[in-house]
Amino acid sequence: MSSRLSLGSTAAAVALLSVTLTLTAQEPAHASANRIRLGNASDVSRTSWNGPAFTMNGAGAVIPASMSRAVNDITGGTGTMDVVVLAGSAPTSGSATPECDTVMTLTGVNSCTTWTLTAANDGNNSQVNTDIRNAEFVYFSGGDQCKYAAWKGTALEASVESVVAKGGGSGGGSAGHHINSPIVYDACNGSVTSAEALANPYDRYISFTTGMFQWANYAGVINDSHFVTRDRMGRTMSFLARAVKDGLAPGGAAWGVGVEEGGGSLYLDRNGLATQYGKDAYVVLADHQPEQAVDRKPLTYSGFKIWRLTPGSTFDFKNRPTCGYYLRSVTNGVADANLYTGTPQTNCGSQGGGTLTETEPNDTRDAANDATTLASPGTVTGSMKSTTDRDYFKLSLNSGQTASVNCAVPSAYDADLYWLDSTGSTLERSVNDGPGSDESVSFTRTAAGADTYYLELEAYAGSGTASYSCSVTKS
Repeated sequence: MSSRLSLGSTAAAVALLSVTLTLTAQEPAHASANRIRLGNASDVSRTSWNGPAFTMNGAGAVIPASMSRAVNDITGGTGTMDVVVLAGSAPTSGSATPECDTVMTLTGVNSCTTWTLTAANDGNNSQVNTDIRNAEFVYFSGGDQCKYAAWKGTALEASVESVVAKGGGSGGGSAGHHINSPIVYDACNGSVTSAEALANPYDRYISFTTGMFQWANYAGVINDSHFVTRDRMGRTMSFLARAVKDGLAPGGAAWGVGVEEGGGSLYLDRNGLATQYGKDAYVVLADHQPEQAVDRKPLTYSGFKIWRLTPGSTFDFKNRPTCGYYLRSVTNGVADANLYTGTPQTNCGSQGGGTLTETEPNDTRDAANDATTLASPGTVTGSMKSTTDRDYFKLSLNSGQTASVNCAVPSAYDADLYWLDSTGSTLERSVNDGPGSDESVSFTRTAAGADTYYLELEAYAGSGTASYSCSVTKS
């Protein structure tokens, strides 16, 4: 954490600091936990709140603009609320409460309590959890996200989740930004650079924590910070390829959210709509299996989809866009040039709204239409334009996931349905006889990790322009 301005030295603040330090000293079982409270000594009592709201910052500091919006959205513009700041270490200089110093300047804040917790078991400190549960926003400071990941499974994890569940919020900067994604690059083995991660996506410095915070509309995301200044696009690409390869992300698609330092803050509202503040952020999508992601070999991945969010722009995480991105690839550990700028694509096919309409030619696996990011349940449609027509759609499944496909076939032709593995071998088929006969297959992936599969519709008899419609459900 950086050094910050000194705390105002009013008599009341000194008295309150004295009281809180005394309270901490009286808990010998949690001697590593230190509490400092600013503002009103009593928590706000209110039956309902209007969040959740989230702030994802590129550096450790609270960003007043996005934090003010969080306060306003959570309170509904009336009354005040309480904030708790969680830190894994104390500042080395300046104020002991830099985040709370900023928070207390904002309209609508009743109090701000800083807890510095230096041991994993501090997550079970009863006073810490009481303060968190009585608050309406929890902010994780910068520092070391590995210390925050150590709180997984403690009472603190459930307490933070309760704040969000009652309509409050969560957020953080730098390490605090990392911990608020469902897939956390935890840096428990050390920090990795982009060059190292691209040279080996299984570098010993790359480790993840999953199953901690799972915020609504934010599934499949890996957060990264200090993004442009420290040139972290390459390592985020490697993280995403790993997440897809290892089955860490749902539906075979992993999303990176990299926020720049120096005032960058991504604000996520209760409806899943993100607004960017201060500096740029980047949303990066890996939506297929990497061409090469193995230990001690450089990464090869074609076609990362990248959205650049400039200040004031928005991104809908609830209904994630399927266009407006630029493409960048990595070949043998070497990323394309101009990773942070590109011309957005505006003609991205007809995918959208849960339906993917075939685009010819798609007569081979290599030319398959990409349905890996299709929402579940979704629909793929097309037609058997000749008696030799074949239509291929590419999908992905995680370990334990089941795909159920049900195709309504028009009376103009008889089409058969096949479920293929990544090499083209048939795993399931449906070959009912007669024009207009519907087809259905179901397949469950039992192997570890995730893999690519193909859905094939093949003309058996007849042809025509009438469309088949196949519902695809993953469970």
